[in-house]
Amino acid sequence: MNDFTLSLPPDVRRELEDLADATGRAPEDIALEAVRHRLARESSPVRVMAESLADAHADLLRRLGE
Repeated sequence: MNDFTLSLPPDVRRELEDLADATGRAPEDIALEAVRHRLARESSPVRVMAESLADAHADLLRRLGE
């Protein structure tokens, strides 16, 4: 896995550490779960829109690929 550094404001970092302590988890695990959740939530509508645009312009895309 590649390393990734995320700078958090002190209040957010404190809140993350408090949550991690209260749930017995590592702050990094909570942050990773939050990022995965956000990606899943936002990727789906973007994918649907891209597929819709590709379908609507399939003929043009096919001609551009020739």
